[in-house]
Amino acid sequence: MAEEKVMNRWLVVVGAVLIQLCLGAIYAWSVFTPALKANGPGAVAAVYGPGQLGIEEARFTEMNEALAQPRATLKEVSAKIKGTTDETELTQLKTQLTGVKTQIDTIVSEYVPKEKVDALSYGFTNSRTQAIFSAGLAAFAVVMVIAGRLMPKLGPRNLALAGGVVLGAGYALAGLMAGKSFAAMFILIGLVGGAGIGLGYVVPIAVGMKWFPDKKGMITGLAVAGFGFGALLWVKLAGAWGHLIADLGLSTTFVIYGVAFFLACLVGSFWMKNPPEGWKPQGWEPPKADGSGKPAMGSVDFASEQMLRTPQFYMIFLCFVFGAGAGLMSIGLMKAFPMKAMMSAGMDWAAASAAAGTAMAVFFSLANGIGRIAWGTLSDKLGRKTSILIMLATQGIIVIAFQKMAGTPALLYVGATLIGFNFGGNFALFPTITADTFGTKFLAQNYGWVFLSYGVGGIFGPMLGGKLGDMGNFPLAFTICGVLCLVAAGITACIKPATSHA
Repeated sequence: MAEEKVMNRWLVVVGAVLIQLCLGAIYAWSVFTPALKANGPGAVAAVYGPGQLGIEEARFTEMNEALAQPRATLKEVSAKIKGTTDETELTQLKTQLTGVKTQIDTIVSEYVPKEKVDALSYGFTNSRTQAIFSAGLAAFAVVMVIAGRLMPKLGPRNLALAGGVVLGAGYALAGLMAGKSFAAMFILIGLVGGAGIGLGYVVPIAVGMKWFPDKKGMITGLAVAGFGFGALLWVKLAGAWGHLIADLGLSTTFVIYGVAFFLACLVGSFWMKNPPEGWKPQGWEPPKADGSGKPAMGSVDFASEQMLRTPQFYMIFLCFVFGAGAGLMSIGLMKAFPMKAMMSAGMDWAAASAAAGTAMAVFFSLANGIGRIAWGTLSDKLGRKTSILIMLATQGIIVIAFQKMAGTPALLYVGATLIGFNFGGNFALFPTITADTFGTKFLAQNYGWVFLSYGVGGIFGPMLGGKLGDMGNFPLAFTICGVLCLVAAGITACIKPATSHA
């Protein structure tokens, strides 16, 4: 009778994907930034539809027809500014750009009431929009460590639900109360929203591995792929697919997303419960000790304080820093460096910009999601250590070779695909090697500590790329990160099973 009461373990996959789709909202932040930065008639008209602008559809169409030529000129002049280094020409182009922007503002002012423009002009700087995003990432990483310690007390279902409540409340309250206040958005979306993501992120991973000890890589890959594809979903709903911002406004979109996050996490949390004590999949037996008598890898459970005293933790941590740092550096330069390389090869700015944008938005992004599932599934066959070694070694070679590949669109697409594929693999392989090395009992706590390496990589990689990019030495940034990935592959080869507590 007890066997009949055990739920279908594949329902855990459904719950995990639902939860992770919501948590991936942190990487959808870019869809909100144009509306937050809009300031003045022209910028506001580029973001919102007729309902938000307070004009009829026919007037909106008429306005856009009048704006077609000035907007084309604006795009052309902006392209020339980015493509020239001549100071005299640059001054002339900037003067022309100011004139075109004034012309656009004048046209929009003839159609859109001033009070509407004022109401929709948030006027946030780049620094402010990035500060909110950075606060979310920081809160995510820090709270994830705390969440790991809370999970044994609250249980996975309650912790996942708490994540949905906090995340949903952050967005919904921002929509209802924040208005144009940077401080309110920083707190509600950045700190509160990021905390919600940190509370919920590790739950589907930890629970999934307990239900799928025979397919740890696959279940982790599916869960974290939901996180990656969730970003795409929320970007498209707010923009190209659902036009939520254009039609309903920024505040209403925040409220809708807050409610959606809560409801999806509520449903997903229903299946976030651990299997009964002693349960195992039919036909599967846990790894047995080898001939030396030492316990099998992952059969000894390490609490966080025990894990932090092992060399294996620091080896895994460093490998994740280098793997994540290389990927995040590449993301930061995926537009600027290929554009420079293709323009140096004789391509015009518009074509180079389109190719670089496609490389990032299509090839890298899709491969990033697919890589999470593929590497996780492969690791169940090849083993975690072998998979990470291959992933880091190939990433190192590709990142170094990318210097030569970026100047040709076809090779750029191949390079972006491979880098994205391997970058996604980090999020499937490092949770599973943490479980394989230190056991699944305390995985929620332990992976929170390991995941801090992603934050370190997120600082070191982009800053290195940005600094060397400012110096005009993009290739050196790729070389350094590529070499560090190869070093990480060597470190991975030296990781031995942690089979006894320090």
